[in-house]
Amino acid sequence: MSSLINKHIKYLAQLPKIAQSIEDIHTLYNPDAFFYTLLQSIKNAKKRIYLVILFLEKDKGGYKVLNALYQAKRYNPILETVVLVDWYRAQRGRIGSNSIYTNADWYYQMAQHYPDIDVPIYGVPINIHEALGVLHLKGCIIDDTIIYSGASLNNVYLHQSEKYRSDRYQIIHNPLLAEVFLNYIHRQLLIMPPVVQINSLIVNKKKNTKNKNKIRLFRQSLRYANYIFKNSANDDELAITPLVGLGKKSLLNQTIHHLICSTKKKLIICTPYFNMPMLLIRDFIALLKREKKIEVIIGDKIANDFYIPEDQPFKMIGAIPYLYEVNLRHFIIRLQQYIENDQLLIRLWKDGNNSYHLKGIWVDDEWQLLTGNNFNPRSWRLDLENALLVHDPKNLLLEQRKQELFFIRSHTKKITHFTQIQKISEYPNKIKKIIRGLRGIRIDKLIKQIL
Repeated sequence: MSSLINKHIKYLAQLPKIAQSIEDIHTLYNPDAFFYTLLQSIKNAKKRIYLVILFLEKDKGGYKVLNALYQAKRYNPILETVVLVDWYRAQRGRIGSNSIYTNADWYYQMAQHYPDIDVPIYGVPINIHEALGVLHLKGCIIDDTIIYSGASLNNVYLHQSEKYRSDRYQIIHNPLLAEVFLNYIHRQLLIMPPVVQINSLIVNKKKNTKNKNKIRLFRQSLRYANYIFKNSANDDELAITPLVGLGKKSLLNQTIHHLICSTKKKLIICTPYFNMPMLLIRDFIALLKREKKIEVIIGDKIANDFYIPEDQPFKMIGAIPYLYEVNLRHFIIRLQQYIENDQLLIRLWKDGNNSYHLKGIWVDDEWQLLTGNNFNPRSWRLDLENALLVHDPKNLLLEQRKQELFFIRSHTKKITHFTQIQKISEYPNKIKKIIRGLRGIRIDKLIKQIL
């Protein structure tokens, strides 16, 4: 083993870890199981429920979750019940929606419907504008269990309509891990001035964004904040390292880099959007040159939630999936030789008109990264992200890993040549004009930083 790989393995070995019982970690394989488990966990909660999500949507699925919280609190008045969402995402509808009735309005309405039950919902502004950073933390704490998924809470993530959005779902019972998550929430989020309860009164939607200095100071504090815990695991046992980070030089980003570079045989990575930071692209190329194998599982453009079928009214946002596909085609062209010698495997995920939101890394059947991180410039620089790095030296999770990857791969097709990916000249005319126009004014690079 080269000294270079040793350096990365040593970095991972030195990370503090929390011991994890194999009996207390369970992988779910579809959104229906996730939704059922979430509702049952809320119903059976004894001491606390902390839901930390990008958004809780004002639709059928979102209502079932929020109503379940109120019912749980009614049944058990001493239950700690807290919801944290991104401030900006709460102040608007879905992109493309013309409704002026926002999620925040709905939260307030629900609070008025249950005036005797306190279920505070806090808005967290990660930057002075949504395009410059959002709350992208994952992990809901229910008693001593973490329900970890990249999913937010609405109809499509919870499969409450015909369409679903595929994600990853891990149920981890671990009192110490739950306390580490909870400590961060209280220490770094809830006590900070820009973080306000948005369902207790009718909030002036612009008021919080005007106090830019408080938000900047808050963001600065997040750059230097990590989960606090002591090592409680040996190197030869199943263990978890919780990671959190904001900004290019965060501990989370450093760990992702070292994890990829530590690959001895094979790396598998899932991401819905192919728009990786250049550091990770360089890491991939270095692995291929060292004759390691890489499998990339990515969503087809049709599986992107911004995709608009050609028979539907056109909107500018519909160009985003095509921009990702342009990136993917260039990547494949550049590395075609490694596909041909079976070192690089590209899989495109597509299941009808459903969408794909899976993220994660598997390295050599020993390491696994659970995360909501999209491995793109936005997650690398702008959003507040977290992850769970699972070390499994005895392969105790092997069957769960195999089963999860089996379900993911079952909706994929292999790409053996770049010509299987459409080129710009084959796109709909309106999409072609947008992409060529962006390139003409050289704004496409800026767009890639915030997508």
